[in-house]
Amino acid sequence: MAHKTTSDTDSDLSAGLYIIATPIGNIEDITLRALSVLGKVDAIACEDTRVSGKLTSYYDIPAQKVPYHDHNADEIRPRLIAMLKEGKRVALISDAGMPLISDPGYKLVSQCASENIPMTCIPGPTASLTALVLSGLPTDKFMFAGFLPPKSAARRTALSEIKAVPATLVFYETGPRLLDSLQDMQAVLGDRPAAVARELTKKFEEVRRGPLSELVARYKEEEDPRGEIVVIVGAPVAGQAEDWTEQAIDKLLLEMMEAKNMSVKDASAFVAAKSGLKKRDVYQRALILNQKNR
Repeated sequence: MAHKTTSDTDSDLSAGLYIIATPIGNIEDITLRALSVLGKVDAIACEDTRVSGKLTSYYDIPAQKVPYHDHNADEIRPRLIAMLKEGKRVALISDAGMPLISDPGYKLVSQCASENIPMTCIPGPTASLTALVLSGLPTDKFMFAGFLPPKSAARRTALSEIKAVPATLVFYETGPRLLDSLQDMQAVLGDRPAAVARELTKKFEEVRRGPLSELVARYKEEEDPRGEIVVIVGAPVAGQAEDWTEQAIDKLLLEMMEAKNMSVKDASAFVAAKSGLKKRDVYQRALILNQKNR
């Protein structure tokens, strides 16, 4: 069945859900269409009413704001669906940027789609694409990977799963975790070209570019950066990806344990980080090799 969409071309706004992008920093980065729709809807579903209140106050938008976030979504979503089925006009916004991109909203949109509730998207700012075009890295192919896991082991596993993707990689990150994430990226992905973008469209906008090793060294010397952060990492260079066969793993393990005089544990950790393989599997292989070479 074809899905219905809403229309805001008439003076009277049609009933339905309006997914609206809002500024990621500069409050003037909002479309005329977005302002027109926000001024006509019956309610605005938003992550944090205090954050969205700054926008609605600045543009004198009168609609009721309904908190809709991860902690209350199961309770509020049925209410929003009921409003939509009653013929109400509801806007969905996030604290900044395009809704559903690393923030709540997916389940609401998914339910509207499954129940054929009219909806449309009013595009606008998004931090991931803004950072990508400012990075100076190739934009013809890119993969948005969102936030990586907070723990290093899980983060390295996640990175190893996308290591061979032939595209520029786009991540979101927080200030306190930035350095650790950059170090894990260097260990798993290699010393690829990268960029760290923060405070995009704001007064103190900053984009730092360079190899991952250079960015790691710079952030080691500074306090945790503030603001919203996007990390862009270049794609693997054709012909330079390592083939981690069993023979290649054994060769590097033996080199680390014999030539570099590393312990089984340290050699395993080094090879696991470099290859992106599971530390437990590499450790078991190192134990076998160490036993054979006694």
